[in-house]
Amino acid sequence: MANLLEISGLQAAYGHTQVLHGIDLSLPEGEIVTVLGANGAGKTTTLRSVSQMIRTSGSIKFDGQELVGKSTEAVVRLRIAHVPEGRGTFVRVTTEENLLLGAYSRRSRAQINGDLERVYSYFPRLEERREQQAGTLSGGEQQMLAVGRALMLRPRLMLLDEPSFGLAPLVVQELFGILRTINQSEGASMLLVEQNANLALGFASYAYLLETGRVVLSGSAEEIKSDESVRRSYLGY
Repeated sequence: MANLLEISGLQAAYGHTQVLHGIDLSLPEGEIVTVLGANGAGKTTTLRSVSQMIRTSGSIKFDGQELVGKSTEAVVRLRIAHVPEGRGTFVRVTTEENLLLGAYSRRSRAQINGDLERVYSYFPRLEERREQQAGTLSGGEQQMLAVGRALMLRPRLMLLDEPSFGLAPLVVQELFGILRTINQSEGASMLLVEQNANLALGFASYAYLLETGRVVLSGSAEEIKSDESVRRSYLGY
């Protein structure tokens, strides 16, 4: 299967502080890949690098097209949707207005309306709250809103940064079930950063483990899950 995303020799920095030190990572089209690691390992920076939100060097190719040096808006127009840590809710506007912001780069009103209905079919609670100010939604509803806003782009690749953070277990189960359906029914590829390693390894097909900005282990999710050092450090057994 061809790789949709191919990262090689990726370096990234905030000011004078280098965070990523030559990362290599690939994601086959239609697959789910997770990036694991402790806080500060460079997981979020990896996603921000793909979105070209920070200064990077090396190569990030999406469907054969180089992303390094592009604007974030140009990356979005390639249908790469970033679901940020902290949800990124526009708190002063309605739920539906938040969703429509996800389609700002698109022009066909008929298609946008169709996609609104599609998002509401995945997240009926958002439809119930479509006129509600988004800042008054629960944490779980705001996370669903963040995913729904990304879906309005009709993404080929979804960058998911800690989607389970701060959510009750039942909400996490529901959200990841919907993400699985989106992957299977719409073919959206996913690059997942997730602190809950057990959850991530049960969801993804392939995993990369980062330590201090470097890949120290990679393999199928099953291989990573059975690695003794990973079990002790990240899985708790």
